[in-house]
Amino acid sequence: MKKFIFFFVAAFLSITGAAYAHPPEDILLTFNPQTKILTAVVMHHTANPASHYIKKAEIKLNGEFVQALYFSRQENKVSQSFEFPIPNAKDKDMVSVEGYCSISGQLANGITVNVRPQS
Repeated sequence: MKKFIFFFVAAFLSITGAAYAHPPEDILLTFNPQTKILTAVVMHHTANPASHYIKKAEIKLNGEFVQALYFSRQENKVSQSFEFPIPNAKDKDMVSVEGYCSISGQLANGITVNVRPQS
């Protein structure tokens, strides 16, 4: 009977832990061609932004690592946002961001840079 109770408690904790820990839901990216600043909003719902948050965001340009940004808490219960200058971005370059949850999981998204004026 003790083995059954132990198994039940372990299974319950693993299921609830998996439900609690989740990767970011989405990463919204915009690039301003005049200022060459990337704006990212990493969507990650959490009940406690101090203990379950986006801990890191990696920025890449054309698949090459540019910079990692580290966070010690999430700015709110819905998302973590940041701005990052990419002065050497050219037209048709690919900029990507990968966001990492402090507990488990990550998500990446990218956009193509358009620095030419819109007609």
